[in-house]
Amino acid sequence: MNIRTLKANEIECRIGSLKNNGLSLLLYKDARADMKILDEVFGFDGWERSHEVIDGKLFCTVKVWSEKRSCWISKQDVGTESNAEKEKGQVSDSFKRACVNLGIGRELYTAPFIWINGNFDKYVKFDVKEIAYNEDREIKDLVIVDSEGNIVYEFKNGEQVKTKKSKYTKDKFVKDEKSNLEKAYDLDEKSSLEKVYDLAEKKGYSHEKVNRHILSKGFDINNFTNEAFEVMYKGYANLKDIVS
Repeated sequence: MNIRTLKANEIECRIGSLKNNGLSLLLYKDARADMKILDEVFGFDGWERSHEVIDGKLFCTVKVWSEKRSCWISKQDVGTESNAEKEKGQVSDSFKRACVNLGIGRELYTAPFIWINGNFDKYVKFDVKEIAYNEDREIKDLVIVDSEGNIVYEFKNGEQVKTKKSKYTKDKFVKDEKSNLEKAYDLDEKSSLEKVYDLAEKKGYSHEKVNRHILSKGFDINNFTNEAFEVMYKGYANLKDIVS
């Protein structure tokens, strides 16, 4: 079976980290690209998917029919929750991970570190305009553009090409007018969790109560993500959902 590499329009760009001077991007595929390639390679009736819960975690099994061996070949993986819809996110993620085990989109793991200079908000969008691979299915060329079509990142023959700073940036804030949340995103001096502790302490809440609140929201104290930071920081800043 010959599974092709992903095309530029089948790849999504997501923000990995956001700083005042720029952001990093990660490359992803979506479930529609997986289904399209499965149909192309194995045919509409040549593959199946199923889901099952094992030890409280949702797994997906993808079966494909091998003409060479005249049997079904199965690949399985577990999913993680999405930021939006918990169950739907697990279903989709487990499916996409199982497809990686079949070889779909595995080339994205060879992507270079993508850093784009600028002052962005978290809703900024980027797209992959061009992508090419070498004989080992590793990314050798990559061009990323912003929502206005400006090239903001270019990678040619395994090396990054210097590009102009993106014009698609948010307006710079006057220092005295920056909100607490915007200041808090600059985590050079303190971790995000420490900043939440500091704000909660000013509101009269102990670290123990903060930890209880974090767990009640379904977040991991030992893996305190950007999403967890934003939810918790805004919550304490607005005195919402505080554990009594």
